[in-house]
Order: sequence, then C-alpha cells, then structure tokens
Amino acid sequence: MTTVLAPVEGVAVGLSAVPDPVFSAGMVGPGTAIDPAREPGKAVAPISGKIMKLHPHAYVIVGDDGKGVLVHLGIDTVQLKGKGFELLAAEGDRVRAGQPVVAWDPAAIEAGGRSPVCPVVALDAPAGSVTAVTGGPVHAGDELFLWD
Repeated sequence: MTTVLAPVEGVAVGLSAVPDPVFSAGMVGPGTAIDPAREPGKAVAPISGKIMKLHPHAYVIVGDDGKGVLVHLGIDTVQLKGKGFELLAAEGDRVRAGQPVVAWDPAAIEAGGRSPVCPVVALDAPAGSVTAVTGGPVHAGDELFLWD
C-alpha cells in the first residue's frame, strides 16, 4: 500500500472536476485533483522517490516500489513555458514525501485565464487500485489517496 500525499494546499475535488477530458476521464490514470488555495506556495513530493520527469508545470516521482505519481500544476500551463514557476529540485533528484519541488502562484495562473486545478495521478495503476479523498480541505503533506 502506497500513501500519496497532497502536493498543494486547497480542496480535494476529484478528477471529474478537472477541466481537461484526458484527466477527468481517468485516461492518464486514477487519482484525484486539488483546487489549490489562491496564494503563492510550494508543490511538494507526494511520495518519496526519484524525480523521473520535471517540468515547471508538472512532475513525476517514482518510488522504490516502482509506482509513479504525476502532479500537474494547473491545466494548459505547459503554454506558460515555465513563467510563474520556480524549480526547487532537479530531474534525477531523490526526494522525500513532503519535500518542496516547485514554487508557483495559482492566483497568477487563474488570472492568466487557465485553471489552477492540480490533478494527482497514479500512473499505470489499474482501475479500482486507488482510494482517494474526493472532497474537503487538504494541506500540502496530508494523505490524499492510498494505492494498493
């Protein structure tokens, strides 16, 4: 059982609330999403492991058990080409769950006409293997979902 932590503070809303059909339909994988607090903050590692992919707007961390978790900071934020994000770690780094990875400002993302909602996805996980928090407030580092 892998415990996946909330990477950002906000309200857990479930993947169906993500304004992107690929995430909301679960095509990337099961998980949940967080509507973040509209203030500058740091997105943290949801699990301990190695940063396999790191972009300003998204990152994947793979644990020692081979399970990978994708954190996507907002929707269509790849179009920002890194503007408004600050990397606090590097691809290939080993991180502990709860360690800051990216600094960002969800209010600035929203002001630019994009959704700041953050999908948190268990990559390559079979359907039914994730038990997620789908509502209510969460703080960065709180338990977000369990992955069998």
